[in-house]
Amino acid sequence: MKSEPGSYSIDDLAQEKKKTTFWSGVRNYQARNFMRDDMQKGDLVLFYHSNACPPAIVGVAEVVKESYPDFTSWDEDDHHFDPKSTPENPRWFMVDIKLKKKFPEPLGRPELADVKSLADMELMRKGSRLSVQPVKKKEFDAILNLASVTL
Repeated sequence: MKSEPGSYSIDDLAQEKKKTTFWSGVRNYQARNFMRDDMQKGDLVLFYHSNACPPAIVGVAEVVKESYPDFTSWDEDDHHFDPKSTPENPRWFMVDIKLKKKFPEPLGRPELADVKSLADMELMRKGSRLSVQPVKKKEFDAILNLASVTL
């Protein structure tokens, strides 16, 4: 899951009550489908700071509530408002996540580009911009190994 640290960082998640938040505002259909259709309670996710210097994987969170309608899309005062989404016919969905572990040091994208086992990782593909994307188990395990963390 990607977030711009100036908008919402892993430190923001760490400050939340119970270190938990809803992951709202996803407005890409493919990313929405990953959250809505594939993410299950208990799944682990990599927390990635995009638009950072350098962009980096900074920790791990856990899905603690499976997808449900993104109510921010119904709020006209929210910058994620979508007039085509309604409570009766929601267009957008979100999940709740809880911080599991912040990495001692961020794993910068340039550093990750040199890791052979991550060569096929969606995040490493040129032009990959989805805010929610799948990660294979071998890639996830390689990231944990690089970060020198256990869960």
